[in-house]
Order: sequence, then structure tokens, then C-alpha cells
Amino acid sequence: MKKIEAFIRHEALDAIRDSLEKLGLPSMSVSEVKGSGRQKGYTETYRGARTTVFLRPKLKLEIAVDDGDVDKAVDTILEHAHTGQAGDGKIFILPLEEAIRVRTAERGSVVLESHVEDAAA
Repeated sequence: MKKIEAFIRHEALDAIRDSLEKLGLPSMSVSEVKGSGRQKGYTETYRGARTTVFLRPKLKLEIAVDDGDVDKAVDTILEHAHTGQAGDGKIFILPLEEAIRVRTAERGSVVLESHVEDAAA
């Protein structure tokens, strides 16, 4: 299992989410973050005071996937997040030691399977 952390522009989220869902990878966490990289800061004026903003707003996607799904997920993120401009973001892939579903205490890759509607629901 792997954990994919991707820092992307806000406008790329919907296309990435839709494509990952079509691949059977609908589960993700999304956080609003700020960060700096090669993309330069910008100067703005607020109430007459000029200030330089170095931390740019981004979204952080966190996705847990089986080892066999890593390339599909990364390729999907790259396809929709890439503009060729500074500030497109970064993707990090980390080993994921264990996954546990809190509701049922299931462990391992079964936790990463797509959602299946319960018959009793």
C-alpha cells in the first residue's frame, strides 16, 4: 500500500476527482494549504500597505492506494494538474504500513476497496 500526497492548484481538483472515481479510486482527503516552491511570491496592496505574499494557496490531496494502482493514480493527477507553469505542484509517494477501517476493524488492502452500497442501507 502507498499514500499519495499531491499538492495541486485549486482548479485541477474536479477533473482529478472525477477521473480517479472512474478508475475506482474515489476515496481521498482534501485540505487547503499554503506553501512555497519555485513559484515566486507576488506583491499586493491592502489598505495602502504593500506586502509580498510568498505562501501560495494550494490543495493537498491524500490518497491511499494498493501498490498496483499507484501509477494509474499518479498519471491521472499529472494529466489534470500539469499546465507547464511554475506552481503546478508536487506529488509525493510514501509507503503505507497499515490501513484499518474504524467501523469494522478490518485491516489491510480490503480497506482501500471502492465503496459498496450495503443492502441494508
